[in-house]
Amino acid sequence: MLFDYETLKLIWWGLIGALLIGFALTDGMDMGVGTLLPFVGKDDNERRVVINTVGAHWDGNQVWFITAGGALFAAWPMVYATAFSGFYFAMMLVLFALFLRPVGFDYRSKIDAHKWRNSWDWALFVGSSIPPLVFGITFGNLLQGVPFTLDEFMRASYHGSFFGLLNPFGLLCGLVSTAMITMHGGFWLQLRADSPVGDRAGRAGRISALVTGVLFLLAGAWVAFGLDGYVITQLPDTNGLPDPLAKTVTLQPGAWLNNYDAQPLTLAFPLLGLLGAVMGMLCSMACRPALAFTASSLSIAGIILTAGVSLFPFVMPSSLNLNASLTLWDATSSQMTLNLMFWVVAIFLPIIIGYTLWCYIKMWRKVTVAEIEQNSHSSY
Repeated sequence: MLFDYETLKLIWWGLIGALLIGFALTDGMDMGVGTLLPFVGKDDNERRVVINTVGAHWDGNQVWFITAGGALFAAWPMVYATAFSGFYFAMMLVLFALFLRPVGFDYRSKIDAHKWRNSWDWALFVGSSIPPLVFGITFGNLLQGVPFTLDEFMRASYHGSFFGLLNPFGLLCGLVSTAMITMHGGFWLQLRADSPVGDRAGRAGRISALVTGVLFLLAGAWVAFGLDGYVITQLPDTNGLPDPLAKTVTLQPGAWLNNYDAQPLTLAFPLLGLLGAVMGMLCSMACRPALAFTASSLSIAGIILTAGVSLFPFVMPSSLNLNASLTLWDATSSQMTLNLMFWVVAIFLPIIIGYTLWCYIKMWRKVTVAEIEQNSHSSY
């Protein structure tokens, strides 16, 4: 079965969004745990409890990150090329931060020395907290427009700097991302770690949920009243061959909210992002960590979908040449490539989801200090 080109472009916009949500829910969870590690574990055994709540899953969770990056390269090659050249130093910062995680997990408990283990705890904190911060800053800069241009050969030229990404709105979005990931990790720890670690993590998760809700509202107000949005005023046939320079784009105040006016049902996404954080906080207070974790998952999905719907159909707007902005209509691979990739995803994505769920169910347990003491040579 072959889909028409326009349908495939829409399908892949949705699939990449789903992969990003999957990454945020799974790998984001253990990044949230790593962010809280030095603060909710007061001694070595308690910190090992924290680490072992994600010890069986953290490396498998990174499949979502790798898959999302691969899908971006294959489905939106121009976006991949422009983003990884323009955001080069930001991506290198994420990469080097991620290096700390596998060595931190694997070598932290190899030597029974306080200084050694404490140093790796802070390395895990850095490796877990930097990526969500940078990813949030990146999304904030997408909403403001990225300083790049395209020449007649469709070669991208980036004219910004790393420090230019660290603008007030970008930093605000980075804090939203960090807070929501920390909320997610806190509620996971409340669910999986025994007292007192779980109790401390629950409090941290509730504080992070409150911060997430407040900052998300502030970011929404900023988008509505402080940012000009991008609008396509002339668009070639969406079934035709991609040509990013063939459209006409203008700036309009508050235009990032136009899709919510056109499709009122999409208002459910920002409401889900806000109410999910509130419900997570309330469920955590009521000692219902499973419901709190579910609510934080819905909140994260709602926040990411809010960003996606606001940008639609833009993927990477240009602040230097509006018409060169990359959209899901004109920055894609060929129809055959998208169609073949779709069937690969249709076959293998359910398998990935299935074995991921099986692993979580099979290895489910509450991690205790007693367990760590009894298995001090085999646990993380």
